[in-house]
Amino acid sequence: MKPDFQRDLIPRDDALHLIGALNAMKDKLHDAAQRWELLDENGHVPVAPSYTALLQHATDAQDLSREVLRLADAFARSPHHTTRTGRTVLKHLATAATISSHAAPHFTETAEAALTLPRTTNPTDRHYLTNRMVIDHASARAFLRRASESLRDAAKELDDHLGVQRFLAPLTRREGPPEPPPSRPGGLHR
Repeated sequence: MKPDFQRDLIPRDDALHLIGALNAMKDKLHDAAQRWELLDENGHVPVAPSYTALLQHATDAQDLSREVLRLADAFARSPHHTTRTGRTVLKHLATAATISSHAAPHFTETAEAALTLPRTTNPTDRHYLTNRMVIDHASARAFLRRASESLRDAAKELDDHLGVQRFLAPLTRREGPPEPPPSRPGGLHR
C-alpha cells in the first residue's frame, strides 16, 4: 500500500466515535422535527396556540443548531478533515450546520404570530396569520429534518470508508514488497 493512501485513511476508532456522535445528533434533530407540532389532533391550528411552547421550540432548535455547529467545528479542527472522506464528511457537516441554523428563526416567527393571533379580529388577517404560522412551523421542522439527513449522509460516508478499510486490511498487512519470482536455472529469464 502506498504511504499516500495510508495517510488518506481515518483511523477506525476515530471514525466509529464520529459515526456515534453523528447518529446521536441525527436522531435528536429527527425526533425534534417529529415531536414539535403546531397543529392539533384534527390537523388545525389551535384557536390560541401557546406562545411559550412555540418559543421553546425556537430555543431548543437554537441549542440543537449549536450542537451541530460544535460537531462540525470539532471535525474541522481534526487532522481527518483533510482526507478525501474527511472533506466529504465536513461538507455534510457544514450543510447540516447551515440548515439547522435556519430552523430557530422560523420557530420564532411562528411564536410571534401566535402572540398576535388572539388580538386579531379581522377574519382575513387571522387567516393570513394562521397560514403564516403553519408555513413557518413546517419550514422549521423541514430544516431540522434536512439537517438530520445531512448528518445521516456524513455517517454513511464514514461507514463506507470503514468498509473500504476492512476490504483493504489483508492487503496492508504485508511486511514489505512482494518477493521477486525465483530465477530460472542458468540465469536466463523469460
